[in-house]
Amino acid sequence: VESGGGGERSREGILPGVSASGMGLRLSQKFVFLLFLSGLVTLCFGALFFLPDSVRLKRIFLSKTETPPVTVGSGSENDAREHLKRPKDQEHPRGMTSAKGETSTKLKSLSRKPVVSREATEERLAGGKALEDLSLSRSRAESVSERATVVDHHGADTDTFSYAKFKRCLLKPPLGRDYGKPSDPNTNERREKVKEMMKFAWDNYKLYAWGKNELRPLTRNGHLGNMFGGLKGASIIDSLDTLYIMGLMDEYNDAKEWVQTSLDLNSNGEASLFEVNIRYVGGLLSAYYLTGEEVFKSKVLELGEKLLPAFNTPTGIPRGVINLGSGTSWSWGWASAGSSILAEFGTLHLEFVHLSELSANPIYTEKVMNIRKLLNKIEKPHGLYPNFLSPVSGNWVQHHVSIGGLGDSFYEYLIKSFLMSDKTDGDAKKMYYSALEAIEANLVQKSPGGLTYMAEWRGGILDHKMGHLACFSGGMIGIGADDGVPEKRQHYLDLAAEITHTCHESYTPTKLGPEAFRFDGGGEATATRLSDRYYILRPEVIESYMYMWRLTHDPKYREWGWEAVEALEQHCRVEAGFSGIRDVYTTTASHDNMQQSFFLSETLKYLYLLFSDDDLLPLEDWVFNTEAHPLPIIRKKRIR
Repeated sequence: VESGGGGERSREGILPGVSASGMGLRLSQKFVFLLFLSGLVTLCFGALFFLPDSVRLKRIFLSKTETPPVTVGSGSENDAREHLKRPKDQEHPRGMTSAKGETSTKLKSLSRKPVVSREATEERLAGGKALEDLSLSRSRAESVSERATVVDHHGADTDTFSYAKFKRCLLKPPLGRDYGKPSDPNTNERREKVKEMMKFAWDNYKLYAWGKNELRPLTRNGHLGNMFGGLKGASIIDSLDTLYIMGLMDEYNDAKEWVQTSLDLNSNGEASLFEVNIRYVGGLLSAYYLTGEEVFKSKVLELGEKLLPAFNTPTGIPRGVINLGSGTSWSWGWASAGSSILAEFGTLHLEFVHLSELSANPIYTEKVMNIRKLLNKIEKPHGLYPNFLSPVSGNWVQHHVSIGGLGDSFYEYLIKSFLMSDKTDGDAKKMYYSALEAIEANLVQKSPGGLTYMAEWRGGILDHKMGHLACFSGGMIGIGADDGVPEKRQHYLDLAAEITHTCHESYTPTKLGPEAFRFDGGGEATATRLSDRYYILRPEVIESYMYMWRLTHDPKYREWGWEAVEALEQHCRVEAGFSGIRDVYTTTASHDNMQQSFFLSETLKYLYLLFSDDDLLPLEDWVFNTEAHPLPIIRKKRIR
């Protein structure tokens, strides 16, 4: 504008027939008009790029022409356990009802219709399949991995993820020398029983609920729910790696075909950022790393990009709910003062680091590292992390601390981030052991009967309650024991064993555990409220059995796991699948008519690993996300 005005002034003396004073007046009016216009344009573009929640406008002007429309889709989940990993659930994600009305996902008519239910595959007992047949079918799938290795070896540049390099960074083959088959016949028989349970659950899902998120086994139909923003097939995505490691290759190939042809990511509904991340992102990442199938990689990268707008907040702390189509995000309606939930925004690190690995785009890692930076900066009451944080101010909203629902998997991801980094992430290590020290000082309690448990903390007042979701902590403390200070390593392993023992004690009289149990009013690991007596096929106790077996090889953990298998068969198995029960204290089961997708992803996988040799998904190479999807340790140096 200024140069244009100067050019006009330089010419005013040579224009014939125009007085200098008249020309000067017109020039000054032009200058003012142009100055006003330039200011208006600057203001508009400033608003476009810097005002909050401008994602949709940015997409209009800055659409990435090189990025094709997303074409994947999967399922949703039942409520808030639905709201977090579990959240670790019911109270937190997985067990929370989604925000009333405000967060329910409206299934759009334009969404891809689920694949029509297919006829049940011919029944065959998993335990009776010959090992040679298993090896043959598995080798076909593994040949894809080999082809990916060849392509990567010859064509990958330094900025592109190399599957071949990744495989050479593993210490051991993912499936072990003999697919983890134990030498003890009794243990192998138990493992085959778990495999049969998986096939039974899968076959009924396929027959009655194919393409839906979960099976309702009593009514023999599918369930979509409102947790995944219109995505479908949650049970399929959650089952991919379980089917693969169990050698159920026909079933795995059906699942892979569904992902290729029917997983539609072009949804426009409101989804739980947490649930989509741990189930869909985690499940697809795991399937890719185990098999090398490019379809899983392409789908997960498309989906990961759709989650980024949730981080568009003043602090970079993501909101809990996101519309996968528009990118608009908001907090759960039930969350205190519009806050974000610790176990939700703190359970993204593993998956997002791997998204950066596969995409060569650092933005995913930057997003989760920003969360960590903020958490390190703000004050923690007594060193504890409360469950609610404002994504606007970056301050704690309430001083409620829980290792169960709403908090759980945040702590899990600290130690697992350290392990997944090949023990190079010193910041994660420091945060984890500092948090564990504060937990021991403020939350860990001993009951009159000698049971060690983790109470909840409400502004300095202890609530002597422990949720089923908190029972994952036995395994968490166990896997972190060896990297603590030398003088506390045995202490941590003992603490892990004590907590796992307490959770086992809650599994009575049906050998299934309640949603929450208390240690006051004379109770010892007992649900005193009717509303806490249900069991929805949760995995956390069995998860700790598996880790403690791997760490100690104490045979009691396998015996406890077998107790759970027998209880699941007796109380939860129905004619068309597995169902949760409403009261673990009565032997006359009242079923809830829901076969949760995490039963396929976590409960049965952890049981199978419990009865397998340690070289099946060895802990030296793999960490499990909070939905039990194995993700590889990131090593930059080739091992072989």
